[in-house]
Amino acid sequence: MIRKAAILCSIVFALMLTACSSNSSNNASGSPSGGNAETNLTAEDEIVITATNYSFDQKEYHLKKGVPVKITFKNENGNHGILVPEMKLRLDAKNSSQVILPEEAGTFEMTCAIMCGSGHSQMSAKIIVE
Repeated sequence: MIRKAAILCSIVFALMLTACSSNSSNNASGSPSGGNAETNLTAEDEIVITATNYSFDQKEYHLKKGVPVKITFKNENGNHGILVPEMKLRLDAKNSSQVILPEEAGTFEMTCAIMCGSGHSQMSAKIIVE
């Protein structure tokens, strides 16, 4: 019974990852709406987000609205990534930096993009665009 539940959970998780990765590749075209990656942007600012097991190095990261920023992801311990769907931002070991243009003010939830173990669901931080 436990084995069936584990298999079912694995299938559901794989489907969720597939849906998330399909959304990321569809948005790679860089349309000009809020927070999308723009390949022709030059960053005026840079932040580095560092991950260790079950936490990011800060609880909040502050960005300025309308200012292109290069976000660089560093993984110090474990296997992690970052995901901010509203900003079309997904970084991991293979794709560790991206320039974005935050066009919408607000608070956005950043979560770990890779299932990393028992503390995965608590691994989150805020990106605040002012």
